[in-house]
Amino acid sequence: MDLLVNIDVDDLSKAIAFYQAAVGLRVARRFGSFDVEMLGTSSPIYLLVKAAGTKPSINTDEARRYQRHWMPVHLDFVVPEIEAAVSRALNAGAAIEGEIQTHNWGRIARMADPFGHGICLIEFLGHGYDEIAHE
Repeated sequence: MDLLVNIDVDDLSKAIAFYQAAVGLRVARRFGSFDVEMLGTSSPIYLLVKAAGTKPSINTDEARRYQRHWMPVHLDFVVPEIEAAVSRALNAGAAIEGEIQTHNWGRIARMADPFGHGICLIEFLGHGYDEIAHE
């Protein structure tokens, strides 16, 4: 089974520029002027233009908004060196939400992209999540 990641944005050019500069993704394919496939992670990421204020589903009263919002799913980008990655992301337009934290499995920077979506940058230390894994 494949996993495809879709990110709603209201400005495709801005989103492409952010994900290229912040985490090194590259445009693989365009689907008209409203969607793009980006590669550079273990799963393709699709940026989908959806206007602010539109409903994501007929079953909700919620509307899309592109300022910081909470959602129960976020993206973690594994990076080789967290300080440099945080600097690139900030320069590309991300916001950091607190200090970089260090755990026995690695270091994490909690951030938001320019569209309000939560993202984290992770630098694994030692054996990464294996440091805390239990059978």
